Amino acid sequence: MHRLLALHAHPDDESSKGAGTVARYAAGGARCVLVTATGGEAGDVLNPALDRPDVRERLAELRRAELENAARIIGYQRVELLGYRDSGMPGTSPNGHPAAFVNAPYEEVLERVVGLVRAERPHVVLGYDEHVRYPHPDHLLVHRVAIDAFEAAADPARFPAAGAPWEAAKLYAPVRTWARLDALHRAMLERTGESPLADWLERRGDEPDPLRLTRIDVAGYVATGRAALAAHRTQVDPSGPWFQVPVEVVEAAYPYEDFSLLASRVGPDAGRGDLFEGVDPG
Repeated sequence: MHRLLALHAHPDDESSKGAGTVARYAAGGARCVLVTATGGEAGDVLNPALDRPDVRERLAELRRAELENAARIIGYQRVELLGYRDSGMPGTSPNGHPAAFVNAPYEEVLERVVGLVRAERPHVVLGYDEHVRYPHPDHLLVHRVAIDAFEAAADPARFPAAGAPWEAAKLYAPVRTWARLDALHRAMLERTGESPLADWLERRGDEPDPLRLTRIDVAGYVATGRAALAAHRTQVDPSGPWFQVPVEVVEAAYPYEDFSLLASRVGPDAGRGDLFEGVDPG
């Protein structure tokens, strides 16, 4: 049995980053474990129908329920919440909260994640890239923790009380590529003459896509990922741009999710479109 552990910053990140891929592997028999660092308390209510005082007052509770529902849709067998508070963006009041993820002792966070890696013994770990396009402090911290946990979990001298060492084979980051955005934009123009993604392309920066990507074919699982994202009712606008692109258009124009390989103990990917390429599940 292949095993995968995904580390995410907030509820809804597991559904907006690689959900179709995890759903595909879970359906194929892989054990998939989700670790979510924060409760998402500082997030905005992006669904206009739910932007009410009673919802904002219960946001942490609601986001946890949404997370559990989305994880079930994707197929995660275990959901582990680290319980830190959403740090918010720099300069905001949540960023200075003592319980915020970014204010937790780093070695404490790292040891907890190392313990989960050693307990679950994943072959593949999902973390984050440098998040240049969206430098949320919690996302930047997940990037750092994922890289350090990948190494520390294999080192018997690090955190001996956290369990027996385990060497995960590979560490990936799900990435949103301009290639995908452009393909879907063009497909919508051809289909309807208009594209709900036009504004996104106009805001495109100069940063190119990573040169080497592993593209996972998620045809048949696009709808699953979209259903998981829609389960985060407080966090997504059901009439937003991504939901305006029909599933059949996605599967015809760009039926992939893209991943950047951050570390590997089994060599580079050969481009076969499998996160478990080169991994012996024995």
